[in-house]
Amino acid sequence: MKTLKFRPHLVEQILAGTKTVTWRLFDDKDLSVGDKVEFLNWETKEKFCEVEITAVKEKKLVEIEEADFNGHETFKDKEEMLQNYQNYYGEKVNWDTVVKIINFKML
Repeated sequence: MKTLKFRPHLVEQILAGTKTVTWRLFDDKDLSVGDKVEFLNWETKEKFCEVEITAVKEKKLVEIEEADFNGHETFKDKEEMLQNYQNYYGEKVNWDTVVKIINFKML
């Protein structure tokens, strides 16, 4: 089964049902609609839930718009968003980097 890791503050949002979307860059798992995925706590590596992917779309970071934040954590501005993903993925992230926007539901 495929797995995705989340930082502890995001684990809380997922379990509370306020986070129903994740954005992934450089998707090496080929995540697709219908996939069942185990979500793991990034720090402990423990499984905290299982989900099914319900929708997937791709956009460049520069093309992200307000509607893309429904079910996703927000940022104070686009620069903070870019810096957040550079912190996760490194300096190779820029405005032309493709983001896989993944909707999910807990099973």
